[in-house]
Amino acid sequence: MYSINKEWELLSKINKKEYNDKYQNSIQNNESFWEKEGKRLNWIKQYTKIKKVKYSKKEVDINWYYDGTLNASYNCIDRHAKISPEKPAIIWESDDPNVSKTITYEDLLKEVSKASHVLTKLGVKKGDRVTIYLTMIPELAFFMLACARIGAIHSIIFGGFSSESIKNRIIDCKSEFIITADEGIRGGKKIPLKQITDQAINDLSIKKCIVVKRTNSKIVMKESRDVYVDDVVKETDNYFEPVEMNAEDPLFILYTSGSTGKPKGVLHTTGGYLVYASMTHEYIFNYNKDDIYWCTADIGWITGHSYIIYGPLANGATTLMFEGIPNYPDFSRFWQVVDKHQVNIFYTAPTAIRALMREGDDPVNSTSRKSLKLLGTVGEPINPEAWKWYFNIPGNGKCPIVDTWWQTETGGILIAPQTGAIELKPGSATKPFFGIKPEVLDKNGNILNDECEGMLCIADSWPGQMRTVYGDHDRFIKTYFSQFDGKYFTGDGCKRDKDGYYWITGRVDDVIIVSGHNLGTAEIESAFVSHPEVSEAAVVGYPHEIKGNGLYCYISLKSGSNESEDLKKNLKNIVRKIIGPIATPDIIHFTNGLPKTRSGKIMRRILRKIAANEHSELGDTSTLADPSVVDELIKKRKNI
Repeated sequence: MYSINKEWELLSKINKKEYNDKYQNSIQNNESFWEKEGKRLNWIKQYTKIKKVKYSKKEVDINWYYDGTLNASYNCIDRHAKISPEKPAIIWESDDPNVSKTITYEDLLKEVSKASHVLTKLGVKKGDRVTIYLTMIPELAFFMLACARIGAIHSIIFGGFSSESIKNRIIDCKSEFIITADEGIRGGKKIPLKQITDQAINDLSIKKCIVVKRTNSKIVMKESRDVYVDDVVKETDNYFEPVEMNAEDPLFILYTSGSTGKPKGVLHTTGGYLVYASMTHEYIFNYNKDDIYWCTADIGWITGHSYIIYGPLANGATTLMFEGIPNYPDFSRFWQVVDKHQVNIFYTAPTAIRALMREGDDPVNSTSRKSLKLLGTVGEPINPEAWKWYFNIPGNGKCPIVDTWWQTETGGILIAPQTGAIELKPGSATKPFFGIKPEVLDKNGNILNDECEGMLCIADSWPGQMRTVYGDHDRFIKTYFSQFDGKYFTGDGCKRDKDGYYWITGRVDDVIIVSGHNLGTAEIESAFVSHPEVSEAAVVGYPHEIKGNGLYCYISLKSGSNESEDLKKNLKNIVRKIIGPIATPDIIHFTNGLPKTRSGKIMRRILRKIAANEHSELGDTSTLADPSVVDELIKKRKNI
């Protein structure tokens, strides 16, 4: 355990006693607690009603600040531009280490206003869904905030997803507008964004494809549908009046993998989400007004939504937006950027930490990093070895680490240390944030007390919680509320130790966290089975030194088909094409059969153990229809 020192206390927003008192108040006087915290935003119409929530296996209805009105873009830009117009809002660090740009709050107001005019001139209205498929360029921030400004609902897709994934998401949310760029740049390589977009939308009813010029490369533009941003915007468009939105009006849809083949459109609303993103950013990262804050995530994921854009900008912070990758041009890049911009708060994924740790200490030690005061991790549990390296080498043995646990669905951090109030344990997300009431349950729904291990649930709502699965509220209820009555089921297992610290042990459903990103096994299996030679597929996770989990894929071929390296390569390419490079299989294991019960259910527990080389821990296999399958799988595993 790492005890709180005086330096950490001085940096902190709160001490140990204050945390305990405030946490107890947030649980016991929940509505009055959140009534006060909601005032961190500027409201057009001040709320008088705080919370209206129904949680059951049959009915779920979540409302926060629901008679208040506001605008998220105004809260992230205008109110700060009035007070500190010259303060940097976004520092953009290009993929090219020689290129960066500072965007002040005054600049941001002008750019987002221009983007708002572009959208409205092209026909976007309040309530329309706008798909955004961009890499990490400033226009990504401008257009997502412009959507919030005019009341449109943005649906951002990570700039590494395939055309098929884009198409499926557009169809699901019935989007008629898409924003992309000629190309993206990442790690010195060009990504043909417009070409991929065209493949996704050419047979869809898209009103407008809005194109940003990033590389000025020659691209195909379809007349009447495709339009360059530069051809629409005018110098007179420097201000756009923000639209009044109800607190429960949708802000964005973000798709995340589910345990079925179809991704879930997680819907977040305006008021409660922004309150929660703002508050967690301030307290957990010990944010102060002059700090330079950097979250290395892509805005295509929830971490980028909440902790690059909405949370930091709502607090008037300076947030760094990075186009590149950790190892380009070399493995010192992260730390060079820290020194270049004098970053104080640094937030990244355990996958990146492990990859950098593998390269040794020299790339880190070639830089100073003396500006850092706090480090953070996100996306998956961090193993203690990586935690200690992160603390001792990049953090110079002085920066506390906030190991944060949360999900796309939660909107913001639920469990994490507040470093002047909670002692640190490497590998533990530690204690819950204010207003969050975690419970550990056994498989029968019994609440476990004290030191225990089971399934993690949250017993009450919080403002940042998702409101529904877009277009499928029944799926929302079934996925998160049908298992345990009156509780939000996270899908994660966890341990609680004797000190009340929480340790996340991983997913208990068929979702695998790879490099911090949720991938649904059903979606990957469906991609495999689309190949004419594949009869069946089963995908599980296995421990991976860098990514945390790798994708281990068992493939059964149809009669007459033969395994080969070419087929293996083709199968990997199919997954890349249908889902995207992030889902590229690590291991393909051809097999004549899968372990199944007599009723035909695949025993994934056994497949996970074989993938992890834990052959001595398979447990009872007597219920299998053909136990000999297991011996064949183990034999083949040893040869891979």
